[in-house]
Amino acid sequence: MKNGIQTRCENCIVRQFNSLRAMSKEELKKVSDSKTTKTVRKGETIFEEGEKLNGVFCVRSGVSKLSKLSENVKNQIVKLATKGEVIGQRSVIAEEISNLSAKALDDMEVCFIPKESIVDTLNTNPNFAIEVLRHMAHDLKEADDVIVNMGQKTVKQRVAQAFLYLKNNFGEDTDGFLALTLSREDIANVVGTATESCIRIISEFKKTGLLKTFGKKVAIANEKRLQEVVDGF
Repeated sequence: MKNGIQTRCENCIVRQFNSLRAMSKEELKKVSDSKTTKTVRKGETIFEEGEKLNGVFCVRSGVSKLSKLSENVKNQIVKLATKGEVIGQRSVIAEEISNLSAKALDDMEVCFIPKESIVDTLNTNPNFAIEVLRHMAHDLKEADDVIVNMGQKTVKQRVAQAFLYLKNNFGEDTDGFLALTLSREDIANVVGTATESCIRIISEFKKTGLLKTFGKKVAIANEKRLQEVVDGF
């Protein structure tokens, strides 16, 4: 993780996507004076599960995977954090060790905001406190959806849903392949299955014309049929 170019929070459009938008201009200036902007290379760790965090990370660019180590020593990816999202705030606010680890899926730029800047503003700005609660409630809703999907959908349905999620949230490149490339292991960790099972299902989707691949890249060849798999048809 390397230090990057400093960008003032009050002039940063990224804050419009997170709870920092509820801060006053003076509060944003204080955050800017205390934060540091860093470059995180693909594959590097931002923070580890069980680590004591001294601040939060605001994603300026790139994508991070947030995962938790299960009892069988397998990483379950619970969220993909993208531009504008603040990660680590739950642990900081609750004053607990991190429940998740965060690793860069591609080159990222993140701003590290010290704990004091967040906690002080929470204690003095009710609007900021409400915004933080709203974002944490949204994360809880996403976690609820993951639990329901894991319990009610088959592995094949979850794999199909994962590819549709990647297309809808990250789009496609100029050649029609998914813009965000996840390894087969990462896809398996998103849907909660063994890598071998994930590879087998992807191979089946290719044979039936739902997906096409080129090296590590994946493209959705039949979105309608893939959605029907998700719906159980």
